[in-house]
Amino acid sequence: MEGARVSEPSASHAGSFLRLGLTVAVLLLAADQASKLWLIFGTNLRLTWPWHITPFLDFTVVWNRGISYGLFQQETETGRWILTGVKLVAAVILFFWLKRAENRIEAVGIGLIIGGAIGNAIDRIWHGAVFDFVHFHVGDFSWYVFNVADAAIVIGVILMVASPFLALGSRRDAS
Repeated sequence: MEGARVSEPSASHAGSFLRLGLTVAVLLLAADQASKLWLIFGTNLRLTWPWHITPFLDFTVVWNRGISYGLFQQETETGRWILTGVKLVAAVILFFWLKRAENRIEAVGIGLIIGGAIGNAIDRIWHGAVFDFVHFHVGDFSWYVFNVADAAIVIGVILMVASPFLALGSRRDAS
């Protein structure tokens, strides 16, 4: 059974995966909140949107009172606090998952999701809705409007799903 231990991360590496994931979460949270606060309070975007950055990218102002893709819009205070609670509970659950991360890629993915969830929860607490501002579009095709936290959550999920395939050697390296 000695071979079974080789595939599991050692306690010290598991701790480094936790530190890595938490570092990613904190850095992402800082970048998310800095971008939102700068655009809301440090520019005149709220008054002059949309800003055409490129032919396919605009900065705009959308206050999302729902979840991803604007689903489940909540116009009541009860709905606002339920969605805030869901985000925070998800972050706590993901923290415990992060403590069991098996490789760096999984830890980074979980960290991105935690930071994004907390970033959007902070928006709900402070503003009553999530501030979305990045709008990709091509011709008449318009992708949804999102923010740094949303992008990090999507990338984080992709990394978590792909981590067993991308980190085949990481488990052996962690021992």
